[in-house]
Amino acid sequence: MSVSREFIKRKFEEYYRKNYVAIHAPSIIEQREFGFLTFDGKTMLRHVSFKTKESLESFLKREVYADAYFSCAYYENPEAEMDMKGWLGADLIFDIDADHIPTSCDKIHDEWKCGSCGFAGKGVTPEKCPICSSEKFDVNTWPCEDCLASAKFETIKLVEMLTQDFGFSESEIHTFFSGHRGYHVHVESDAVKTLDAMERKEIVDYVTALGLNVESNILTEDFSQKRVMRDFGWPKRLTVGVENFIENAKEKDFLGMGLEKRFISVIMRNRDMILKNLQRTGTFGYVKGIGPQTWTKIIKHVVKLKSASIDTVVTTDTHRLIRLADTLNSKTGFKKVEFPVSAIDDFDPFNMAVAFKGGFVDVRVHDAPRFRIGEETFGPYKNQRVELPTAAAVLLICKNRGEVVA
Repeated sequence: MSVSREFIKRKFEEYYRKNYVAIHAPSIIEQREFGFLTFDGKTMLRHVSFKTKESLESFLKREVYADAYFSCAYYENPEAEMDMKGWLGADLIFDIDADHIPTSCDKIHDEWKCGSCGFAGKGVTPEKCPICSSEKFDVNTWPCEDCLASAKFETIKLVEMLTQDFGFSESEIHTFFSGHRGYHVHVESDAVKTLDAMERKEIVDYVTALGLNVESNILTEDFSQKRVMRDFGWPKRLTVGVENFIENAKEKDFLGMGLEKRFISVIMRNRDMILKNLQRTGTFGYVKGIGPQTWTKIIKHVVKLKSASIDTVVTTDTHRLIRLADTLNSKTGFKKVEFPVSAIDDFDPFNMAVAFKGGFVDVRVHDAPRFRIGEETFGPYKNQRVELPTAAAVLLICKNRGEVVA
């Protein structure tokens, strides 16, 4: 193991030795499976179980692993092989990751390279290599503030749907910063515990608006006699969303969704009339020069604004292992941190998830963008030797952007 990896392992060991009691154990711990990833990233210790929180704490204090996970599922025998565990149910888990959210900054700090042919690019990693169709990539991402702000925005939309559309209470919803580039939302409720993969897929489809037919009669037919249809679910979400968009959109917003200037001018001149029609009848009404295609474009744009971007595979997987709260993420050295649903707007991952405080480390930085830890800003760096606070040094080393100077 390299000097830098040894350094990270030692810092993780120090963290757990001091903070093992603070680790947040999952509910009904005796029915969960746990998994632990080694520092070489090649071996996962699976099918581990703990009867009590104290036994989990003792393990974390004694054994040092790069990442710690627990199952969203409940099992009769969590230590058994998968087909012998005896599945009892599972929490509903959502993973909102900046990796799945296109942003303008990802082309600056995110890189990928095909593991088969070596073709490389920047931005969101494709599903398949455009040259050889391989699905194996070496990816180097960065947890920048803009990316995490985008992930937070998607999380807020998701929580809104879970409470307003599905009726879950805030006490049933647990929100976490993942410790890397996104957020986790756990729903613990008897209403979802026994849902199978296909039933969870229906929830995924609703949240992401997959299959929503915006070209049907939503907002295009007179609902004045059947207004109740617009008081629930996606009809209400679209009605309110379209009204807000029409009322507040500027020319650049219409241009960004692909409308021509001549159509934009007509909409902006008739904005008040359109809003009155929407509020009175739930339709756009007749506007000379604007046809159904333009309205459909607007509705599709609002669907994107009101739906939530999630990792769909995570939610449908009834055996998924998810990161354990208050443990370290080996990709950054940050903690997975829980915070109240009501506090999501004020949550600052670059302050509240910092695990290492105090001390300085001499680091040779290969390439790193400008970044913040707490109230301090660092970089950008390019082939530089710098002395950094421990948390900043750990982040750079974990992201393979730097090395400890021996």
